[in-house]
Amino acid sequence: MMSPQGIGTLLREIRERAGRTRQEQALLMEEAQDGRFFDPDNLKRWETEKRLPTPVWHEAIARAYGLTVGDVRRAVIAARQYRRQGKEELSDVDRRRFMETAAAAMGATALPGIAHAREEIDVALAGTGDGDLAYLESAFERHRGGYHGRAPETVLAEMQPDLILLRKALGQPHTARARAELVRTAAGMAGLVAIIQHDRDDQPDAIRWFTTAEKAARESGDRRVTAWVLARHAMVPLNYGAPGAAATLAARARREAGRAPTAAAALAAAVTARALAALGDKAGARAAVRDVRTVAERLDDPETADSWIGYPLQKHFVHLSQAYTLLGDSSAAYAAQDDARALTSSHSVMTRALLTMDTAACLAADGDPGAAAAMAAESFAQLPPSYRSGLVRYRATALHRQFSGGPHGELGQALAMDK
Repeated sequence: MMSPQGIGTLLREIRERAGRTRQEQALLMEEAQDGRFFDPDNLKRWETEKRLPTPVWHEAIARAYGLTVGDVRRAVIAARQYRRQGKEELSDVDRRRFMETAAAAMGATALPGIAHAREEIDVALAGTGDGDLAYLESAFERHRGGYHGRAPETVLAEMQPDLILLRKALGQPHTARARAELVRTAAGMAGLVAIIQHDRDDQPDAIRWFTTAEKAARESGDRRVTAWVLARHAMVPLNYGAPGAAATLAARARREAGRAPTAAAALAAAVTARALAALGDKAGARAAVRDVRTVAERLDDPETADSWIGYPLQKHFVHLSQAYTLLGDSSAAYAAQDDARALTSSHSVMTRALLTMDTAACLAADGDPGAAAAMAAESFAQLPPSYRSGLVRYRATALHRQFSGGPHGELGQALAMDK
């Protein structure tokens, strides 16, 4: 299998062609990161691929070596792919041919098999795969950022190689501390897959992944991570017609979260409010709304990160929109929807569609089913095909069941467009 140039060969070749020493290149790295100290030993580890640079270094490397960030990422992926194949899939002869062919294609000077020899020695000495642990932690940080306009299936495909590496890492021996960090990362990664499967309306698989995530979170001993997993898990029954089960899971999440102002605590309270509103417990729902507002006001910056594990203000208003819509408080719901839209970027296709469905539900509740059906139908028809299934379709279908006559037909026609 041919592959782009690995990161070690790429960095070494650029430095040598420029006639620089590692120390001189390290100074350029310092300039690329605004004068902050850079250890030349890092450069040596990257060039020999003893360690692969994590995403936090990609931009500085690109600036210091005259590359694009995309060039750096592709080179890191190539190096990582070779390391995996070299260890487990390629024979010694195939591995040497791979290196020779890649080197010839790039005009690089390489010593066939030397990287593999170093890796085998390194594994024999340590046997812990610490480099993989650092990479997996950075991979979780990268994946948790959300869709950014990509289809759910695309995000899952991008995660698949890292999930395979995670499985292998979990089967290796580690120190107690490293194992705790690894299973914490495993909880996060499994939770992300579960969120995507939830959005795709693959409820059984979402629940299986959330169960795995909870198991890993409990092994890590991190109650904050456990609370986040439980709160996100609660959104599966919440969004697909089982608010009683959602309320039970959300209550467990709130107990795990405790009184600390965390993203998990805010999410658990928000899910509680929505679940109780759906169950008709208006007093309980409004109490939970007050709780989530109180927690949200106390969150610090890391807890409000715009990611699948954070609770940013935008996400706060999205949850309030649903809670108030279910409570029948259209005035408060409209206000929350306006606030959420103002904070929602244009590439957040699913969020904008769900907010529109909330607005349509409020219009219907206020006695204008015609306008509600027209709004929902137009929003659904404009969605990319990959978003016309899963949660958005479920929400639109629930609205469709409320209508009769012309509004029922108009929204039904939009829902039937992909069938």
